[in-house]
Amino acid sequence: MKNGFIVFLAAVVALGASWCGLVLAPMLQLGGAKQTVVLQSTDAWPQQRTGEATLGLQVYRANGCAACHTEQVRQDSVAAEVSLTDLGSHKADDFKAFAQSLFILPELQPFTNALAANLKDWNGALPKVFLSTGDKVIADEMVQRVNAAGVKSEARIVATGADIARGWGARRSVAADFLYDNPVQLGSLRAGPDLANIGVRAPDANWQLQHLYAPKSVTPNSTMPSFRYLFTVQKIGSAPSPDALKLKDKFAPAAGFEVVPTVEAKELAAYLLSLRANVPLYEAPFTPAVAAKP
Repeated sequence: MKNGFIVFLAAVVALGASWCGLVLAPMLQLGGAKQTVVLQSTDAWPQQRTGEATLGLQVYRANGCAACHTEQVRQDSVAAEVSLTDLGSHKADDFKAFAQSLFILPELQPFTNALAANLKDWNGALPKVFLSTGDKVIADEMVQRVNAAGVKSEARIVATGADIARGWGARRSVAADFLYDNPVQLGSLRAGPDLANIGVRAPDANWQLQHLYAPKSVTPNSTMPSFRYLFTVQKIGSAPSPDALKLKDKFAPAAGFEVVPTVEAKELAAYLLSLRANVPLYEAPFTPAVAAKP
C-alpha cells in the first residue's frame, strides 16, 4: 500500500510537470500576445483577417488541408547582399573592371571567386546582386566603395534557407504571424508547397478558385485532389454568372453549363489570399526589395 501511494504520487507529479511545461507555460508566454510592429515602420502586424477569410480558415480546417500543406517557413541564417541598382553613365564592362580592381583588398579575398562568377555573364540588367556575405560590415564597405565610383548600390539583409530559395517566403515564420489563427494550422507534411505566403505568390482569387476546382488546369503536375464538391455545376441562365470559372479544354463543363463556386469555396479562397507573411519583424528581419529605376 505504501509503495502504491508513492507510485501514484510520482505519476501525479510527472503528469503535472508535463502539463505545466506543455500547456501552462505556452499559455503564459503566448496567451497574452499582442500585435507587434513591422520593422522600421509604425504599421502593426498581423492585421485581423476579414470575416470571409476568418470563416475560410474553418473551411481549410474542415477539408484537412493541413494534412498536406504547412504554414511555417523555415530559415537557416541571414546574409548581407550587395545589389547594383544604377550604373549612371557607366557600362557593364566598366563595372566589371572596377570590381576586379577590388580583388586585391584583403577583406575581399574570400569572395573574389564568387564575385567574378556573379559578374562573368552579366549584361547590365538591373538590379544585380554581385556580392553575398554574412558580414554586414563588409557589405556596407563595398557599398561605399561602389557608390564612390559613380554608380549606385545598396546592401540588403536577406534570409537564407531551402524554403526561402523555393520562394515560399522572405523570412522564417514566427509566433506573431499566427496571432489571429484559431486553430493554428501549422501542418507537418509537405505533400504540397508551404502556404504561409501563398497570398503573395498567387494573389488572384480566380486562380485560387480554379486551382481548388481543377488543380491540374493551372498546375499541370499537381498532385492535389480536386475540391469539386465546393462548386456547383449549373445550367447557364439568361446570362452567365459573373462568378463562373473560366475553364478550358477537358476541364470545362458540358456545353450550356457553368461552374460556380459555393460560399465555402469563396471563403477558402479568401483565407488563402490572406496568407501574406511578407513583412520584416524584429525577430525575423530582412530588407524588402525595391525595384531598380528604369
